[in-house]
Amino acid sequence: MAHQRIVALDGPLNFRDVGGYQNSVGQTVKWNKIYRSDSLSSLTPHDQQKLADLHVTVDCDLRSAYEKETSPDKSWFKREFVDVPVYSEDIADQQNDRKVYRFLHHIPDMKDNFIGRIYQQTLLSPHSQDIFTQIFAQLLELPEDEALVYHCSAGKDRTGMVSALILMALGVDDDTIARDYLLTNELYDFAISRQLPSNDDISKMVAKMNVTKGEGIAIRGITETIRGGWGDFANFFQKQLGFTADDLMQLRRMYLE
Repeated sequence: MAHQRIVALDGPLNFRDVGGYQNSVGQTVKWNKIYRSDSLSSLTPHDQQKLADLHVTVDCDLRSAYEKETSPDKSWFKREFVDVPVYSEDIADQQNDRKVYRFLHHIPDMKDNFIGRIYQQTLLSPHSQDIFTQIFAQLLELPEDEALVYHCSAGKDRTGMVSALILMALGVDDDTIARDYLLTNELYDFAISRQLPSNDDISKMVAKMNVTKGEGIAIRGITETIRGGWGDFANFFQKQLGFTADDLMQLRRMYLE
């Protein structure tokens, strides 16, 4: 199968492959296994056939119940729907500022980065952690010849958080994670005009990105919080998400080459 960062669809504007990124030991995230997207409510019959041809069998919908009700995902052949709303709808949970974590962990202060603070608060939410656990469980259970997609409405914030966690799990560095996150901003103008950039064009865009200011540092609300609070992703994966060291090794065997 061809390795294309962007999967051109008639409806969704931001459907792309998470593969191709290299980790710190020279391994590469497998192509054609993990996809991220904006809303899948606008899939056309042609799109539905394309997802079936890509062997995408698991659809993890990160949106709220209201979003799902008003703009439900379209289905496709052999697709399993997984309801995994990242944001809690419990007001008490939303208002919890996680002060206890600051006593138990070295959680970085994101007060000067509004979006980064939202990502950090989401990461520390018991509800969201349960959702992240469910998504990783889906990845660990995915058959070798099948693929998974996760998405929210625009394919940026909630999808970006999940992407950061998955790429951290696979050993990808923070700057690469930030560039994948920022790629959404770059792609929408292309997507709306339906003149999608090639992989070479994307590589050039990514190389020029400044990840040290603005939204480039927002996604570090995830990566730096994990590193500051738990030392590394492996500890977070085990102590907060409830997996084992063997689970992490299995995940890496499945999605790295």
